[in-house]
Amino acid sequence: MTIESAATTTVKSNILIVDDHPFIIQGYKNAITRYKPNKYEFFITEAKDCESAYNVITNPDSVVFDIAFLDISMPPYEDKAIYSGEDLAKLILEFMPNCKIILLTMFTEFLKIKTIIKNINPHGLVIKNDLTFDELLFAFDKVIKNETYYSQSVIKMLESQEHSIEIDLFDKQILFHLSKGTKAKDMPQYIPISLNAIEVRKLNLKELLKVVEGSDVDLVREARNIGLLF
Repeated sequence: MTIESAATTTVKSNILIVDDHPFIIQGYKNAITRYKPNKYEFFITEAKDCESAYNVITNPDSVVFDIAFLDISMPPYEDKAIYSGEDLAKLILEFMPNCKIILLTMFTEFLKIKTIIKNINPHGLVIKNDLTFDELLFAFDKVIKNETYYSQSVIKMLESQEHSIEIDLFDKQILFHLSKGTKAKDMPQYIPISLNAIEVRKLNLKELLKVVEGSDVDLVREARNIGLLF
C-alpha cells in the first residue's frame, strides 16, 4: 500500500515487474527510479515467468503491490492454469484489488486488445512497439495519478472499426468444440443446428479469419491469436 511519510513527505510505493526478458525488467526499473525521486521511493519486486509471479502474488508474506507491470506473453505455469500476463492480472486483482495493472504486449490484433480491455480493464495498456523510455515514464505518470493510459497503437485500433470482427454464439460454440477436438459430424449433439449449417459456418469462419486453405487446427489457432477463443 502506498504510504506517505509525515517527516519527509516521501511516498513509498511497491511495484511488481513480470517479464521473461531481464533487460526489459532493467529498462522498466531505470524509468521508474527516475520518476520524481524527490517525491517517491519505489520498492521493486521482479518475477521472470508466470510461476515465479504466482509464487510472489500468493505468498502471504508478500507486500501489497500498488502497481504491476505485466508482459502478456510469458512461460506459463500450467499446474496453476496461469498461462499469460492476463491470468496474472486476474490473480493480482483477486489478492490485491487496489493494484493498478499495466499490461504490455506485442499483440496488435484489434479483437485481442478489445478482449484484454473487457476482461482486465487495466490502468495501462501498451503495445511494445510503441514503447520508448519517455513513453514509459508518461504512462507511469498517468497510472500513478489514477488515470488510464493506452499507447498510440491501442488508441488507433479502438478508434478504427474496420478491424472489428463479431461472431455469434453458434460460431463461438463451433470454435470451442473444434478446440476440444470434437469432429464436425458430432457437433449437432452439442449445438442446436444441423450438420450442414455447422459446415457452412466453419467455412465462413475460415474466410473471415483468412485461413480458407487451412485446417481446423489453423482456424482454432487464428481464433486464439485474435481473441475469439481462449
